[in-house]
Amino acid sequence: MSKFKKKKDGGVPAISTASLPDIVFMLLFFFMVATVMRQNTLKIQNTLPAADQVEKLAKRNLLMYIYAGKPSSAYKQFGSEARIQLNDKFADVSEIPAFIAAERDSKREEEVPFLTTVLSVDKETNMGLVSDVKQKLREVNALKINYKTRKGDAIQSLNQ
Repeated sequence: MSKFKKKKDGGVPAISTASLPDIVFMLLFFFMVATVMRQNTLKIQNTLPAADQVEKLAKRNLLMYIYAGKPSSAYKQFGSEARIQLNDKFADVSEIPAFIAAERDSKREEEVPFLTTVLSVDKETNMGLVSDVKQKLREVNALKINYKTRKGDAIQSLNQ
């Protein structure tokens, strides 16, 4: 009997797949953390006016968005007049109190006084629609209003 046996040539050893589940879960967790889900799909044209003094709001979960502008090209069947979009649907100004009430109900009671209404208004939208929205917000006591804008030169934006 020999003390050492000569190995037979068994070919190339198989690749170990023991770490494959770890890699898959690591990628899955990365995409779960890095992905931001979009809240609303814009159905309107929303070119924001520019402002030179902008401030970012801290608590985004306390914001209620009201969009205003002309329907985008995919939604031409709704006309060419400026409309209001609440969440994912077109709405009328009369539906704003119900929207505000639903948003208040979805938040905890101690967060309700800090809710802010963000008006994201296209720069081509007429001021009458914005005034109607502000009047409805005043009727339901939603007095914290913020205008969404982009950073830029305000004077140059007016000339465009």
